Amino acid sequence: MDIRIGNGYDVHALAEGLPLWLGGIEIESPLGCIAHSDGDVAIHALCDALLGALALGDIGRHFPDTSDEFKGIDSKLLLARVMELVQAEGWSVGNADITIAMQRPKLAPYINQMRECLSSIMKIDVERVSVKATTTEKLGFVGRSEGCEVYAVALLVKEQ
Repeated sequence: MDIRIGNGYDVHALAEGLPLWLGGIEIESPLGCIAHSDGDVAIHALCDALLGALALGDIGRHFPDTSDEFKGIDSKLLLARVMELVQAEGWSVGNADITIAMQRPKLAPYINQMRECLSSIMKIDVERVSVKATTTEKLGFVGRSEGCEVYAVALLVKEQ
Protein backbone atom coordinates (compact mmCIF):
# COMPACT_ATOMS: atom_id res chain seq x y z
CA MET A 1 0.00 0.00 0.00
CA ASP A 2 1.25 3.46 -0.94
CA ILE A 3 0.27 6.52 1.13
CA ARG A 4 0.64 10.26 0.71
CA ILE A 5 0.01 13.11 3.13
CA GLY A 6 -1.01 16.61 2.11
CA ASN A 7 -1.23 19.80 4.13
CA GLY A 8 -3.58 22.67 3.32
CA TYR A 9 -4.02 26.17 4.68
CA ASP A 10 -6.37 28.97 3.74
CA VAL A 11 -7.46 32.28 5.18
CA HIS A 12 -10.21 34.73 4.31
CA ALA A 13 -11.08 38.16 5.63
CA LEU A 14 -14.49 38.55 7.26
CA ALA A 15 -17.06 41.27 6.62
CA GLU A 16 -20.56 42.02 7.82
CA GLY A 17 -23.55 41.05 5.73
CA LEU A 18 -21.94 38.15 3.84
CA PRO A 19 -22.98 34.50 4.21
CA LEU A 20 -20.59 32.29 6.19
CA TRP A 21 -19.96 28.90 4.63
CA LEU A 22 -17.69 26.42 6.44
CA GLY A 23 -17.32 22.75 5.61
CA GLY A 24 -20.17 22.96 3.14
CA ILE A 25 -22.64 24.25 5.73
CA GLU A 26 -24.06 27.75 6.03
CA ILE A 27 -23.33 29.04 9.52
CA GLU A 28 -25.53 31.61 11.23
CA SER A 29 -23.28 34.62 11.65
CA PRO A 30 -23.28 38.39 11.12
CA LEU A 31 -19.85 37.97 9.46
CA GLY A 32 -19.01 36.08 6.29
CA CYS A 33 -15.90 35.46 4.20
CA ILE A 34 -14.82 37.87 1.50
CA ALA A 35 -13.99 35.74 -1.53
CA HIS A 36 -14.28 35.21 -5.27
CA SER A 37 -16.17 31.94 -4.63
CA ASP A 38 -18.60 31.32 -1.75
CA GLY A 39 -15.57 31.70 0.56
CA ASP A 40 -15.72 28.29 2.24
CA VAL A 41 -12.25 28.51 3.74
CA ALA A 42 -12.52 24.99 5.24
CA ILE A 43 -13.18 23.36 1.89
CA HIS A 44 -10.44 25.45 0.27
CA ALA A 45 -7.87 24.24 2.83
CA LEU A 46 -9.07 20.65 2.39
CA CYS A 47 -8.74 20.94 -1.41
CA ASP A 48 -5.18 22.20 -0.97
CA ALA A 49 -4.36 19.26 1.30
CA LEU A 50 -5.73 16.75 -1.23
CA LEU A 51 -4.00 18.42 -4.16
CA GLY A 52 -0.76 18.77 -2.19
CA ALA A 53 -0.69 15.07 -1.36
CA LEU A 54 -0.44 14.36 -5.08
CA ALA A 55 1.82 17.32 -5.92
CA LEU A 56 -0.91 18.75 -8.16
CA GLY A 57 -0.45 22.35 -7.08
CA ASP A 58 -2.97 24.35 -5.14
CA ILE A 59 -6.60 25.34 -5.43
CA GLY A 60 -5.69 28.62 -7.16
CA ARG A 61 -3.97 26.73 -9.97
CA HIS A 62 -7.06 24.64 -10.68
CA PHE A 63 -9.74 27.25 -9.91
CA PRO A 64 -8.20 30.73 -10.37
CA ASP A 65 -9.89 33.64 -8.64
CA THR A 66 -9.45 35.64 -11.81
CA SER A 67 -11.87 33.37 -13.72
CA ASP A 68 -15.53 34.32 -14.10
CA GLU A 69 -16.28 30.58 -14.24
CA PHE A 70 -15.60 30.33 -10.51
CA LYS A 71 -17.15 33.63 -9.37
CA GLY A 72 -19.56 32.82 -6.53
CA ILE A 73 -19.15 29.07 -7.08
CA ASP A 74 -20.27 26.66 -4.37
CA SER A 75 -17.03 25.29 -2.91
CA LYS A 76 -18.64 21.86 -2.58
CA LEU A 77 -18.38 21.69 -6.38
CA LEU A 78 -14.67 22.51 -6.15
CA LEU A 79 -14.13 19.69 -3.64
CA ALA A 80 -16.04 17.29 -5.90
CA ARG A 81 -13.77 18.26 -8.83
CA VAL A 82 -10.66 17.78 -6.69
CA MET A 83 -11.95 14.35 -5.68
CA GLU A 84 -12.33 13.47 -9.37
CA LEU A 85 -8.62 14.30 -9.81
CA VAL A 86 -7.68 12.23 -6.75
CA GLN A 87 -9.68 9.23 -7.98
CA ALA A 88 -8.42 9.58 -11.56
CA GLU A 89 -4.89 9.16 -10.18
CA GLY A 90 -5.99 5.93 -8.45
CA TRP A 91 -6.08 7.26 -4.88
CA SER A 92 -8.69 7.31 -2.15
CA VAL A 93 -8.94 9.35 1.04
CA GLY A 94 -7.80 7.50 4.16
CA ASN A 95 -8.80 10.38 6.41
CA ALA A 96 -8.95 14.16 6.63
CA ASP A 97 -8.41 16.38 9.66
CA ILE A 98 -9.49 20.04 9.59
CA THR A 99 -8.94 22.74 12.21
CA ILE A 100 -10.91 25.98 11.90
CA ALA A 101 -9.61 29.01 13.81
CA MET A 102 -12.34 31.60 14.30
CA GLN A 103 -13.17 33.78 17.27
CA ARG A 104 -16.91 33.81 16.69
CA PRO A 105 -19.48 32.40 16.20
CA LYS A 106 -19.13 29.20 18.19
CA LEU A 107 -18.89 26.36 15.69
CA ALA A 108 -19.50 23.34 17.94
CA PRO A 109 -23.20 23.05 16.96
CA TYR A 110 -22.20 22.70 13.29
CA ILE A 111 -19.27 20.26 13.50
CA ASN A 112 -21.24 17.05 12.84
CA GLN A 113 -23.08 18.62 9.89
CA MET A 114 -19.74 19.68 8.39
CA ARG A 115 -18.30 16.19 8.85
CA GLU A 116 -21.34 14.61 7.20
CA CYS A 117 -21.28 17.05 4.29
CA LEU A 118 -17.57 16.62 3.60
CA SER A 119 -17.64 12.83 3.94
CA SER A 120 -20.55 12.68 1.51
CA ILE A 121 -18.67 14.69 -1.13
CA MET A 122 -15.48 12.64 -0.64
CA LYS A 123 -17.51 9.39 -0.58
CA ILE A 124 -15.92 8.15 2.65
CA ASP A 125 -17.27 7.20 6.07
CA VAL A 126 -17.93 10.14 8.37
CA GLU A 127 -15.56 8.57 10.92
CA ARG A 128 -12.72 9.40 8.52
CA VAL A 129 -13.40 13.14 8.65
CA SER A 130 -12.41 15.23 11.66
CA VAL A 131 -13.44 18.86 12.02
CA LYS A 132 -12.29 20.87 15.00
CA ALA A 133 -12.81 24.51 15.90
CA THR A 134 -10.72 26.78 18.05
CA THR A 135 -10.35 30.43 18.88
CA THR A 136 -7.09 32.33 19.17
CA GLU A 137 -7.96 33.71 22.61
CA LYS A 138 -8.65 37.10 21.01
CA LEU A 139 -5.10 37.32 19.63
CA GLY A 140 -4.24 38.39 16.08
CA PHE A 141 -6.55 38.96 13.11
CA VAL A 142 -8.58 35.85 13.98
CA GLY A 143 -9.00 37.00 17.57
CA ARG A 144 -10.17 40.41 16.40
CA SER A 145 -12.76 38.69 14.14
CA GLU A 146 -11.11 40.15 11.05
CA GLY A 147 -10.62 36.75 9.43
CA CYS A 148 -10.88 32.99 9.61
CA GLU A 149 -8.06 30.53 9.00
CA VAL A 150 -8.15 26.81 8.44
CA TYR A 151 -5.53 24.08 8.52
CA ALA A 152 -6.21 20.73 6.87
CA VAL A 153 -4.33 17.45 6.54
CA ALA A 154 -5.35 14.61 4.26
CA LEU A 155 -4.01 11.07 3.99
CA LEU A 156 -4.38 9.43 0.60
CA VAL A 157 -4.13 5.68 0.08
CA LYS A 158 -3.37 3.74 -3.09
CA GLU A 159 -3.93 0.02 -3.06
CA GLN A 160 -1.34 -1.87 -5.11
